[in-house]
Amino acid sequence: MDSKAIRARAQEYVEQEQNESFRSEVEALLKQNNDDELFERFYTDLSFGTGGIRGVMGGGFNRMNPLVIQRTTQGLANYLLEHGIKDQQGRLSVAIAYDSRNNSPLFSSTAAQVLAANGIHVYLFSSLRPTPELSFTIRELGCTSGIVCTASHNPKKYNGYKVYWQDGAQITPPHDAGIISQVKAVNGPVKSMDFQEALDKGLVEYIDADMDNKFVEMVKRQVVRPDMLMKGPHDLKVVYTPLHGTGTMMIERVMNELGISVSIVPEQRDPDGDFPTVEFPNPEEASAMKLALDLARKEDADLVIGTDPDADRVGIAVKSGNDYVLLNGNQHGVLLTDYMYGSMKELGTLPQRPAFINTIVSTDLQRKIAAKYGAEVFETLTGFKWIASKIRELEENNGPRYVMGGEESYGFMIGNEVRDKDSISATVVTIEMALYYQQKGKSLLDRLDEIHGEFGLYQETLISKYFEGANGVGIMNGMMAGLRENPPAEIAGIAVSSVRDIQDGTTLDIQTGSKKKDIDLPSSNVLQFILSDGSIISARPSGTEPKIKFYASVKDEPGKDLDESRKRVQEKIDGIESFIESVIAAAKN
Repeated sequence: MDSKAIRARAQEYVEQEQNESFRSEVEALLKQNNDDELFERFYTDLSFGTGGIRGVMGGGFNRMNPLVIQRTTQGLANYLLEHGIKDQQGRLSVAIAYDSRNNSPLFSSTAAQVLAANGIHVYLFSSLRPTPELSFTIRELGCTSGIVCTASHNPKKYNGYKVYWQDGAQITPPHDAGIISQVKAVNGPVKSMDFQEALDKGLVEYIDADMDNKFVEMVKRQVVRPDMLMKGPHDLKVVYTPLHGTGTMMIERVMNELGISVSIVPEQRDPDGDFPTVEFPNPEEASAMKLALDLARKEDADLVIGTDPDADRVGIAVKSGNDYVLLNGNQHGVLLTDYMYGSMKELGTLPQRPAFINTIVSTDLQRKIAAKYGAEVFETLTGFKWIASKIRELEENNGPRYVMGGEESYGFMIGNEVRDKDSISATVVTIEMALYYQQKGKSLLDRLDEIHGEFGLYQETLISKYFEGANGVGIMNGMMAGLRENPPAEIAGIAVSSVRDIQDGTTLDIQTGSKKKDIDLPSSNVLQFILSDGSIISARPSGTEPKIKFYASVKDEPGKDLDESRKRVQEKIDGIESFIESVIAAAKN
């Protein structure tokens, strides 16, 4: 696309963008003849992926701004008008929430104005709320769809727009493809209604305290041992950080009602879309947890908890001696799985046919623990929309009842009343779990060691690589093609037993060369290499950007000295990481 075409698109944007702040950015770039920046903003449109849109905020068709929100929402409205399921009031309705990011209130009201102009009823929160509350609200009100304005844990310059369906889960086939098609078809001005007029006509309705109360009661229903929590006061010391996000209002309220005292990091307590104390507001990042760990050391806390801006992910650190150990998502999930299924079985509250669900790149240890307590175990593609889809399938077929599940990227879904990652419920159950083991004279790390002693030590690693430049996607695709056509016979000196190809649903036996179709999952560009010692390496490229992730889960046999197991497992991890780095280097050359 040449400079003339880029400037024509920029002028089109200026003519259609009604927000002065975003419009003036592009006007200034045109006056400055800043062709490089104009190219970045207009060489393509910000694409609606399988769950929504996300990008850098600013003026332009390749940026997050009110005009892009309007066009996206018009596409969603067109799809709902044709395929949407009416609510109990006999109308199409959409619930909208937003987090603490800059422009989130503007983007949410912009979406509401478009929906109202299309005759679709909008339930809108008047201030920020956690993403899991949006999922709960859709189900509670029987809405046709839902929207949350958030970029999750991305840096401050980003914002996003995620779409949900009537079951409270992010959109899956066929709705994702249908909405994408409608969004792409939108061109030029869209329908929009004055916000106050929409309120006056009852097309936009605020929902706040009533839904908050119902959400809090739902969270408290996930507690396994309510009597233990309510017996307080307790000695457990907890430090919590919302990382300038939405988590404080719900977590503080729930814990107060349950009688648990939590110290909140003061510098990160209040919502702030600039995230002034962190580079990445992500509890997966050790740097994001620094202030919480500093406060924990000062207060001699037992447990540290952090949630991301829209409060769907949660990370924890546990006191060990005079310092703290950050647990990864797999380890946290292992502890939650063990505590919930084990405790519910002991208390007689486990369903007759319990179900456990996690993703193909999450540790197999969680599935083994759940199976030990009698759960039927299922795996899905990466992403909570697939976990929610499996829950819906089980419900529709009178199958086993879902209890909990999760994925390695610090996301957990406790119970079945929310159909997305829910850090609020997970935080409450994590605090309950820590208190339970404290009363038994143990820490969460002690319990994790006991689990590893029984099942063997499991350890995971993740390597993520971004391929920059115009050839990035081609390099990544070439790497995947090479791994498919010529799979390695061994990795880090360990024989490869089989290769699972999720794209065509087959498993290749390396020794015999035979291939069988035995994978019952939606097609996805994922390869899994199963090693002879039970280790698993997964390769998963992004479908929206030139980035690939390699996941590795390594294990040692049970009954071994844990210190010796850690050495052996780390050696395997080091070897696997070297192999992955060599594959990446070869693809780039």
